[in-house]
Amino acid sequence: MTLRLYNTLTNQEEDFTPLDPAGKRVTFYSCGPTVYDYAHIGNFRSFLNADVLRRTLELVGYEVEHVMNMTDVGHMTDDDIADGAGEDKMQVAANRLLQAKKSGKLPADAAEIDPTDPYAVADFYADAFVDDARRLGLKLIHEADERPELMPRPTRYIEPMIQLVATLIENDHAYLADDGVVYFSVQSFPAYGRLSGNSPDKIRSGEGGRVNEATQAVKKHPADFMLWKPDPSHVMKWPSPWGEGYPGWHLECSVMAMALLGANTDGVIDIHSGGEDNIFPHHECEIAQTCGATGQAHFARYWFHTRFLIVEGQKMSKSKGNFYTLRDLMAKGASPAAIRLELIKTHYRSQANFTFQGLTDSQRQVDRWSRLHDWLDENSAAPLDEPGPLTAALPAFKAALCADLNVSGAIGTLNEAASRHDTSRKPPAGHGAGTYADELRALRAMDSVLGVLKLERQASVSQSDLDVSLIGTMIAQRNAARTAKDWAAADRLRDELLEMGIAIKDGPSGTTWSPVVSS
Repeated sequence: MTLRLYNTLTNQEEDFTPLDPAGKRVTFYSCGPTVYDYAHIGNFRSFLNADVLRRTLELVGYEVEHVMNMTDVGHMTDDDIADGAGEDKMQVAANRLLQAKKSGKLPADAAEIDPTDPYAVADFYADAFVDDARRLGLKLIHEADERPELMPRPTRYIEPMIQLVATLIENDHAYLADDGVVYFSVQSFPAYGRLSGNSPDKIRSGEGGRVNEATQAVKKHPADFMLWKPDPSHVMKWPSPWGEGYPGWHLECSVMAMALLGANTDGVIDIHSGGEDNIFPHHECEIAQTCGATGQAHFARYWFHTRFLIVEGQKMSKSKGNFYTLRDLMAKGASPAAIRLELIKTHYRSQANFTFQGLTDSQRQVDRWSRLHDWLDENSAAPLDEPGPLTAALPAFKAALCADLNVSGAIGTLNEAASRHDTSRKPPAGHGAGTYADELRALRAMDSVLGVLKLERQASVSQSDLDVSLIGTMIAQRNAARTAKDWAAADRLRDELLEMGIAIKDGPSGTTWSPVVSS
């Protein structure tokens, strides 16, 4: 079965063909988190879609070598400018924790961190990410238990980065500017802009995003991006031929991907994934510097990008009260299995709207599949007259996933087949053409991609699970919608609260709520 995958580089769906002459091994690099805070559910949507792609590749017979970095230096707050503007996010994290410690508001789990030690800060949030990713079933995490290099940290690859910068200077793709910074020259790489559509001409004219006015006098072109920046005051720094300083964020992924995956293919890998915000400048710059160093036409042959996540119809924001981490949702009663399903069930190239109603629906879906799994397991020895519905549906399930990861289509196929089993009673007697163990294997094969049945099982989100702050937030959102005369949004929020077991009443003194009383 041939996997069709949308390639951001060519803006079209293509048949996937690996570099491996034997047609088995697939090299896959994912841009992972910057470990300066807990990853939020928007981050995890991208990581989980990469996990689904990896699992789909394995379901159809490939052997996947998957790497995902955890950035611990060089990712700046103004990363859209691409030349080291703003603060290093690790410094932001250190400052935030230091202020929290001074005010006595440091989270209990961070009590032992020394905020003045950026390595300790990075270690803390890297460990937190691994814990969260493990709960959500990212397959890579379990492999990294045995092979930690599969989740590399840039601070452990400084020497290869320095070597790559030297190679780019030698190849006339980079130069040392008057401010002491080493920049990549985009004019030396005619293909710059192919991935994102942001050509150097667009950037020069201001159409292609912001530029750093402070560096324009020393750069050959406004789009030239930083490779190495000497800065003795930087929170993390290393000696180099161009002064004590730190590497550019874009440089890091090129080096780690080539070091861990591209050694046998002259630096070229099969697939590179990330969120849509990584397309420019991050991935565009990765392509330029990698191809500039290797002389290859490609860095990754297929580029896979997940679109943004919104929450209850709005952009996720702490100020709006709709910013959630995995830990936030679990504290409100959501199970990792339901969260995983809610984050993967919308097509990766469509904007996903995360809602608490959707989370409740996802939990119910997981519960149905779990009951079916347990029923099949209990009755695995029972005979069947003919191949069961799940066994028969498995090829269609695979075909949906091979159509550019049509997860919703795959789920529909599973549900149609599952509905033909009545788990409320013993299976009817068959005559031995097969057994229910075959059906169990088919269900497990489908879950090998969906990845929810082995995750922590927990009751669905209900009134007893939710905390008062969440209820208050949703009521405030409903009141804001009513003020704006957005009656559809107000009604939706009322219905979602009712589904959670919360009844609301509007009165002269405002909106009040109470648990629904069952008759």
